[in-house]
Amino acid sequence: MTSGAEAMTSGRLLTVEAAAEHMSTSVRFIRRLIAERRIEFVKVGRHVRISESALAEFIEAGRVEPLTAARIRRGTRGVA
Repeated sequence: MTSGAEAMTSGRLLTVEAAAEHMSTSVRFIRRLIAERRIEFVKVGRHVRISESALAEFIEAGRVEPLTAARIRRGTRGVA
């Protein structure tokens, strides 16, 4: 993940509500990610903001590649 200074210069800072809307999920889920330190965030006074780049990194980290016919035949699995 990027440092806090990089996060501020690498795009807009989103509110928790805007981040939830961007991910089509609930505000509660985003707040849980923050509480568990699973996503990078910035504190601006008492307000919490998430940079667009941090959100994109979190989404990319969760990407799962689809299985192909060749991988299925070899007996390898993409999911643990």
